[in-house]
Amino acid sequence: MFKNHIKIAWRNLKKQPFFTFLNIFGLAIGMAGGLLISLYIYDELSFDKMFADADRIHRINVDIKFGGEAREFAVTPAPLAEAVDNDFPEVELTTRFRTRGSALIRKTDTEVNVKELQTTHVDSTFFKVFGITLLTGDIKTALKSPNTLVLTKTAAEKHFGVNEALGQVLLLNNHETYTVTGVIDDLPKNSFLRDHTVFMAMAGYEDSRIVNWGSNNYQTFAKLIPFADVDNIQEPLRGFLGKYVVPGVQQFMPGITEEQFKAAGNHLIYSTIPLTDIHLKSDRVAEISANNDIKSIYILSFIAIFLIVLACVNFMNLSTAHSLKRAKEVGVRKTLGSKKGELIRQFLIESGLVSFGALLFAVVLAIIALPFFNSLADKAISIPYSSPIFWSIILASGIVLGLFSGSYPAFFMSKFRPVKVLKGSSGANLGGGKIRNGLVIFQFAISVFLIVSTLVVYQQLKYIQNKDLGFSKDQVLIINDVFAIGNQVTSFKDEVKSLGFVKSATLSSFFPTPSSRSDSVFTPEEGASDQENALSMQRWGVDYDYVQTMGFKIIAGRNFDRQFKNDSTSIIINESALSVIGIPANEAIGKRYTPDMGAENPKYYTIIGVVKDFHFSPFRDEIESLSLHLGDWAYSLAIKLEAGSFSNAIKSIENIWNKAAPGQPFDYYFMEDSFDKTYRSEQRLSHIFFIFTTLSILIACLGLFGLAAFNAEKRTKEIGVRKVLGASVGQITYKLTIDFLKLVGVAILISLPLGWFAMDKWLEDFSYRIQIGWWVFILAAFLAALISILTVSYQSIKAAVVNPVKSLKTE
Repeated sequence: MFKNHIKIAWRNLKKQPFFTFLNIFGLAIGMAGGLLISLYIYDELSFDKMFADADRIHRINVDIKFGGEAREFAVTPAPLAEAVDNDFPEVELTTRFRTRGSALIRKTDTEVNVKELQTTHVDSTFFKVFGITLLTGDIKTALKSPNTLVLTKTAAEKHFGVNEALGQVLLLNNHETYTVTGVIDDLPKNSFLRDHTVFMAMAGYEDSRIVNWGSNNYQTFAKLIPFADVDNIQEPLRGFLGKYVVPGVQQFMPGITEEQFKAAGNHLIYSTIPLTDIHLKSDRVAEISANNDIKSIYILSFIAIFLIVLACVNFMNLSTAHSLKRAKEVGVRKTLGSKKGELIRQFLIESGLVSFGALLFAVVLAIIALPFFNSLADKAISIPYSSPIFWSIILASGIVLGLFSGSYPAFFMSKFRPVKVLKGSSGANLGGGKIRNGLVIFQFAISVFLIVSTLVVYQQLKYIQNKDLGFSKDQVLIINDVFAIGNQVTSFKDEVKSLGFVKSATLSSFFPTPSSRSDSVFTPEEGASDQENALSMQRWGVDYDYVQTMGFKIIAGRNFDRQFKNDSTSIIINESALSVIGIPANEAIGKRYTPDMGAENPKYYTIIGVVKDFHFSPFRDEIESLSLHLGDWAYSLAIKLEAGSFSNAIKSIENIWNKAAPGQPFDYYFMEDSFDKTYRSEQRLSHIFFIFTTLSILIACLGLFGLAAFNAEKRTKEIGVRKVLGASVGQITYKLTIDFLKLVGVAILISLPLGWFAMDKWLEDFSYRIQIGWWVFILAAFLAALISILTVSYQSIKAAVVNPVKSLKTE
């Protein structure tokens, strides 16, 4: 019997190739989109789960409010790890990371440096905490001694080769000597350490041994003993404020107590986060690597579900739209003794064949689209061809979707009553109209929701790109690693400035681009040890040309000037710092502050200017307090270029670099590109929304097309009668179209409030955001109505132009 069902199903599908193609195509689009998104979500959810005992590893965070700033840090003080080790029997091991960013590395017998993008100091317990093994070297001694390091396999091959690396000596940044004591395998791309290639012994880092509870620079991880409950250490961790932190900072604030600290409106709270939650649930200051947001996973999950459900709904509508053509077949079968169950099995097998065909088509589409999707999502996802689990899930999903999408048409068509369908009265009495209309409303509600979301995301990105940042990011070229030039860096800057296409240039390690920064706590000359008057500010070392090159606007006071000898002890603050001080800009000029709170002979800095606030953090964050001071060490040179041929400018600057720093890599980027990189996740979200919104609209249109065909076929005689009585093609088309516009109107009324609510919640993450304008909803509604009219009009006009003689002959 089953074989017979297959044969009949195959014949029926071959009889109507266009209908079969539409069904397969619609399902395949939904399946392919769902498959790609599922692979992306699986990759995101798998972050850091490859480490041994990952479920027992937790990072310690700290939330601090002090000096007018409240911040959430992923880094903690250096002595915290030892305190956690000593105080908690639940903790098996701790380890710390002190990231350093990029470094120039070379063998001692060469002058040519190679740039490693991510390096970090790490404790020797790193291997045991994360279950990492060495390809070469001894885990018991690697990273135990000062000035030793471990390389990843790729880094080792770059410099020596894996087997030859042990015992080799490397020079970091032209002056730090390290001996290689081990090589580890490359770390996975779905790991928080994915870009790190060089791990240096913490034992040689002097700052790590200083008991300073007031400085947060170390990522601290704790591995619990088996079956330990991390909740048991949360409250004791909070007690570290009074037990360790307050006594530890009394050298800066003599006599301070925990009660006084809290009474001044401050707080300091330690907490933990599981290692496997960091990538999707942590967005703190000084994360080791860029993280994603769990909200984006929820959004993509909903889109995947929407696409698949839309595809199934589309299949249902198209199937029921063509059910009239099979009404007599069902009537004859029932007359000849076929039972309802057999008919249901027959139709489910047909839907299963369509689903299987769509599944094959979807896999092919996914394979073709995967490189583009990887580029869009900035991923390196691959289809696990050799995984039986993957193919089992795909096959099971295809069967489930086939049963789900084919269930309504199967039960609908099996209910046809032989007497009525054989009399030819099926068109008026088959029923199911409310369900089909509800499915169309559901489809278009989702589509309108996605249109609203796409428009809002696009608007927010456009707002970010066009908003006045408070500085000039255009035509600013930044040259990294200028310290490699040594004491000739100022000469290098002067020679670059002499080029005709250079407007100005400045040396600094701090620019309004994504980078790690640290805060300093300043206190005023009067009440220097009073925590209530403390001011927490970022502290950037700059040179005399910085403000001019960056295009900052001074709203009070003046810029640094070589004519003033005392400017070495002067600072320029921003408006946010001024608002914390709480006095007008002109009154702040001349005020003196010190970062050396509690010192016997503090060094005071005089405020000489106030600059208008500028954005140096993502728009999700408020602008923080900031101070600029003259510094004598710089990591980078920023060059403001004239408009013109940037390739020629870069080539000329590179020639000067090669003369000043032979053998050193010439590494540069444009500030505008770095700014765009900050919002790459939002740009990806915008592109994903656009693509999958387009797919959802396409699927919805196929469903509407199917329902229009069903409706036109159902009302064939009515149309013939109307034409005989004098109705024009336009009147009939209007009559057939307006019913669908009502359905789309209901979908719009349902989806617009939901779209506003969802996108308003999304915008809450931005401190600087748009207000959702009324035109967004008008445009979304107009687009939905226009698309539905264009979709339905074809079937409506096609039905309206049929000769009424043929319409009235229809049985």
